[in-house]
Amino acid sequence: MGNAIEIRNLYKAYPEFELKNISFSVPEGLCCGFVGPNGAGKSTTLRILAGMASADSGETRLLGKLTGDISVKEEIGILFDQPYFPEDWTPLDIEKNFCPFYHDWDSSQYKNYLSSFGLNPKQKFKHLSRGMKLKLSIAVHLSHNARLLLLDEPTGGLDPSARDDLMDILREYLIPENRTILFSTHITSDLERLADMIVYISQGEISYCGMTEDLISSYCTVRGRHLPKEKRNAAIGLRESGSGYECLMPISGIGGLPSDAIAERATIDDVVVYMERQRK
Repeated sequence: MGNAIEIRNLYKAYPEFELKNISFSVPEGLCCGFVGPNGAGKSTTLRILAGMASADSGETRLLGKLTGDISVKEEIGILFDQPYFPEDWTPLDIEKNFCPFYHDWDSSQYKNYLSSFGLNPKQKFKHLSRGMKLKLSIAVHLSHNARLLLLDEPTGGLDPSARDDLMDILREYLIPENRTILFSTHITSDLERLADMIVYISQGEISYCGMTEDLISSYCTVRGRHLPKEKRNAAIGLRESGSGYECLMPISGIGGLPSDAIAERATIDDVVVYMERQRK
């Protein structure tokens, strides 16, 4: 299989922010977590991939086609933090108005998704909860056989039960090997359950692109009463107080720490938090 997403030297400048010639690719069949602090460039990148903003320079491809290629639109699903359909439309109205745009629209599959997601076909969009709106949006994308989902903060504002339901839906979506997800979120615990790889962006630059397991197995969190001087260069995002210290540290750097030091496997959230603290 090839790459579902290819970004080469993507540059976009705004008055107070710029994407700095970023490049990364996502192989077909994987879920990629796109992480970084607010204002790092995640939404800008996703909007360019979705055709909702134009790049100043660089090249982006989805499923082997340039993002401006109209034919690729039928093969992708786009879900941003706030799903939008006309407020007075019902799921049946949505199907009536959307199915003419997709050659592969499957009406029976759409109805099955509405049933399995617990959606009333005749309930107006404005009366649905945020979680149900997300499920409806996903039902639409799955019913035209989208091979690639671009998701920008889809779980923000959801309660734990609704987030769990959404994770189950996305896991099932990925079962066919030709399906791919690029998933931007601040809730990194979701990514640890779902993401095969991580792209970490900070201040418009890619800081890491690789497999999730490789990232979190490379670091640990360390805390203790006193950090030896010779270990300070290995400490990332060091925070000290009267009671001791805490930091992120490469696994290769933990040898020789004092016996009172506690080292634990890092999470994705740990890596992001400590690296951003180090940057600041």
